[in-house]
Amino acid sequence: MPSPYTLPSEEPTTINPAIHQPWLRTLITTGAWGVRGLNALQPVAALAARLYVANVFFSSGLTKIRDWDTTLALFMDEYKVPVLSPAVAAVMGTAGELGLPVLLALGLGSRFAALGLSVVNVVAVLSLSDIAPAALEQHILWGALLAGLAVFGPGGLALDRLIQRFIFKPL
Repeated sequence: MPSPYTLPSEEPTTINPAIHQPWLRTLITTGAWGVRGLNALQPVAALAARLYVANVFFSSGLTKIRDWDTTLALFMDEYKVPVLSPAVAAVMGTAGELGLPVLLALGLGSRFAALGLSVVNVVAVLSLSDIAPAALEQHILWGALLAGLAVFGPGGLALDRLIQRFIFKPL
């Protein structure tokens, strides 16, 4: 009895004749090389996205702690964070803007950091009653980069990857 996992020998193997055209073969080969090249750049692109977004949020956090009285005044008067008191919102927002970017830049707990910064980003947009269109576009860019990092991960140049490779080896 023949194995169900092998093809019967009497069935002819057909190849799409269009692939035998030299120009099409060249196009397919070139496309494959292009995809390989882009795949090789993915870790560098993810690192660049992590560092860019981390810098933006960390700089904002540093601005807040440089003048805490102004920060508290902004959270009381201008930033209308729902549910939280202004003081609690100021502490949580500043802590998130200082701690999560460090994790993101190092690639340590990257998806958690990206999701946490996404929350900070969304709350920042929602808490401002009147946000300039240019500022909104920046928040959208940061949100898109954070979403990509949360969904696709931090890339190969991250501590998460080293931990996964050397500590949590598959059995």
